[in-house]
Amino acid sequence: MTTDNEKVQELQPAIISYVKDLPNMCSLAGLACTILAIYFSIIGVYYAAMIGMIWAVAFDWADGLVARRMKGRTGSDRIFGGQLDLVIDIVSYGVTPAILLLSYGKFDPIFLPAAFIVLAAAAIRLSYFSTFGLSDESKYTGLALDNNSIALVFIFLLESVLPIELFSVVLYVSALGLAALNVSQIKTPKLSGNPRNVVLLAFYTLGITSIYAWKLL
Repeated sequence: MTTDNEKVQELQPAIISYVKDLPNMCSLAGLACTILAIYFSIIGVYYAAMIGMIWAVAFDWADGLVARRMKGRTGSDRIFGGQLDLVIDIVSYGVTPAILLLSYGKFDPIFLPAAFIVLAAAAIRLSYFSTFGLSDESKYTGLALDNNSIALVFIFLLESVLPIELFSVVLYVSALGLAALNVSQIKTPKLSGNPRNVVLLAFYTLGITSIYAWKLL
C-alpha cells in the first residue's frame, strides 16, 4: 500500500534536474565567477577579482531576464530558482566583498569588523527581501546588494592612483557605506528588471573587463 508521503516523494523531481533550467545555469555561471573573484582576492590578484565580481552581477541579472522570458516554467521551477538566487547572492555580495576587504588589508584584525558588517548586512538584507519582497512593483527598500559590486569594481579603479594606505581607508569606508545603504529605509529602483539597464550593464561589464584585463597585462 502506497502512503501519501510516498506519493509526494515520487512526484518530487531529482535535485540535479534543476541544473538544466536555463536561468539556473546563468545563476551557477555567476557563482563560478564569484568563486574566481574569491580565489583571486585571496591570492592578491585584485584586478582579476574585479572581473569576476562584475561578471557575477552580469549573470545574476541575466538569469532574471531569461526567467521572465521563458515559457513553461512551473511553480517549483520559480521557487527553486528564487531560493538558488538568494543562496548565491549571499556568497557573491556578502562573502566576496568581505574576503576582498580582509585580503586587501593583509588580514589585519582591524578589517574584521568591516568584513563582519558587510556580510551581516547582506544576510539581513536578503532575509528582509525574502520576507517582504519589493516595497512596490519596481522599488526595493534599501540598496540592492548587486549595486555593491557595481560600485566596488568602479571604486577599485582608484587603487592604482592612490597610495595603498589611503586606498585601504577608501575601500574600508566605501564598504561600510554600502552596507549601511543595504539595510537603510531608502527606496531604490529595481534596475535589473529593465532591459535597457541590462544593456547598460553589459557595456559596463565589458568596459570594466577591458580596463582590468589591460591592467593585468
